[in-house]
Amino acid sequence: MPRCHVGLLRTFLLIPLLWLLTACGVRSSSESTAPPPVSEPSGVGRLEGATRLNSIPAADIASAVQAAGGSIPGVTPRYEVANYRVTYLTLDAQGKEIVASALVSVPVKAAGATSPVLSYQHGTMFKDAEAPSSNAVAAEPAVVFASLGFIVIAPDYVGYGASKGARHPYLLSAPSASAVVDLLTAAKTWRARNNVADNGQLFLIGYSEGGYVTVAAHRALQAANSPHLANLVAVVPGAGPYHVGVTLDALLSRVQDEVPVLGALITPKLLRFLGGAVRNQLRDELLKRLIPADADVVFDTTIIDNFLADDDAAIERHSNAHDWAPIAPVRFFHGRDDQTVPYVVATQTLQTMLARGARDVALTDCPAAPSSHLGCVPPYLTFMLGELAARARNL
Repeated sequence: MPRCHVGLLRTFLLIPLLWLLTACGVRSSSESTAPPPVSEPSGVGRLEGATRLNSIPAADIASAVQAAGGSIPGVTPRYEVANYRVTYLTLDAQGKEIVASALVSVPVKAAGATSPVLSYQHGTMFKDAEAPSSNAVAAEPAVVFASLGFIVIAPDYVGYGASKGARHPYLLSAPSASAVVDLLTAAKTWRARNNVADNGQLFLIGYSEGGYVTVAAHRALQAANSPHLANLVAVVPGAGPYHVGVTLDALLSRVQDEVPVLGALITPKLLRFLGGAVRNQLRDELLKRLIPADADVVFDTTIIDNFLADDDAAIERHSNAHDWAPIAPVRFFHGRDDQTVPYVVATQTLQTMLARGARDVALTDCPAAPSSHLGCVPPYLTFMLGELAARARNL
């Protein structure tokens, strides 16, 4: 959704066998000291390459956090962070294979120490330079989270980084999920090759579009019975448009209020009957509120075209991510005053999941006043880190 990750607001599995045996007090023979082999995929999820970017001292990260004031409250960086750009094979909006990139941020710990894996999905951004692997600086959220003790993987998404120029599959659930799921696989390969040990825990987080991508990825993991699912401890999404249809209805209402002459010509759910000139004007107004004119990332506009065609079935099939029952714990977070992604999206998602039989989902209201989309980013970070701290080991 709109610019919610400027600066700090812009808006994870193989343990070497020798270490595991030693930690359990077991001595292995010389024939069993090598880690078990990792099965590397030949298609999506294949690791294409990796480049070390830099290493940032904990003191520099602490200074960046302090300079941001209340943007990330209560955070005390503990570790130096080594940053890498990885490239991997995933799928684009048309379901074709494409090489994408991501940032992998690793806390520098004592030899033999392990870390939980945190998959961080960023919010909507319109400049490629803001994508995680293009912005491995002290203030980058992925770097800050890694300084707390997590191995952080942060997908750039298709359309950014290595795949810049390709259309970003905006609010399209399958390619959005693939960017995360395939990265989980590629990052596992990278960790195995480089002896970067995790502790077997996986967390998924994200705010705004990142919240949406997080839920879409969680659903994809569960639907495919992915091996990564066994490591998933908790999912903490914030202010995501999980029900894209409801989100677009709210966007249409904004256009009606802000452009009354156009609004008088619009009847919700009958948009397919609009004349060509009015349809084009409405399309421009909707896109204007989603994508600024100075964006250097190309956005796929399928969601707008489906909406203008009143094609609820296509929106449900290709975009909505709310109607299923997660097994792993999910902790939603949303502000009642959010005008970008309305609060009803969160409540409807919660109700639908509970009706489907989900047993461990909950919604926490943002305590900010007003609880706007941007204003709820700092409270979300506090809430999210608290949820993780209660479950994460080896930080």
